[in-house]
Amino acid sequence: MKVVIASDHGGYQLKEELKTFIAQLGHEVADYGAHTQDPVDYPDFAFLVAEAVAAGAADRGVMIDGIGAASAMVANKVPGIRAASCSDTFTAAMSRAHNDANVLTLGARVIGSGLAREIVRVWLAAEFEGGRHMRRVSKVLDFEARYLGSRR
Repeated sequence: MKVVIASDHGGYQLKEELKTFIAQLGHEVADYGAHTQDPVDYPDFAFLVAEAVAAGAADRGVMIDGIGAASAMVANKVPGIRAASCSDTFTAAMSRAHNDANVLTLGARVIGSGLAREIVRVWLAAEFEGGRHMRRVSKVLDFEARYLGSRR
C-alpha cells in the first residue's frame, strides 16, 4: 500500500519516526513535509495529504499536527476524503471498519510515539467492512456531492 505522510512543525519528530515505522510494516511511504521543525501552517500539509489520497496518488494518508483535530478539519474539506483524528486503537480500527477513513490524523502533543505506532499499525491493517456501513458512507458521499461539488 502507498501511504503519504506529512506534518506541521509540531508533528515533525513523530512524522520522522512514523514514516520509518510504516516502511518497516512493508508499505511504500511518501513524505510530503514538513522537512524541518521550522514553523509552518498545518493546513498546507493536511491539504497535500488529502489531495494526494483523493487523486489516487496514495492509498491512504497520515497527517500529524499538535492535536490532530485541526488537520482532520482541513483534510475533510477535500472531496473524497474521510479523515479521522484518532488517539486510541479502537477509534482507529473503527474509523476504517465502519467509516472507510482514508486519512488518519494524529496529535503529537496528545499521544506518545509508542501509542502512535500502534494506532498507525491498527489503522493500516484494518479493512472497511462494507455491508450496513456502506449505506452510511454513501450518505456521507451524497452530502459531500451536494455541498462540496464532489465528483461522486
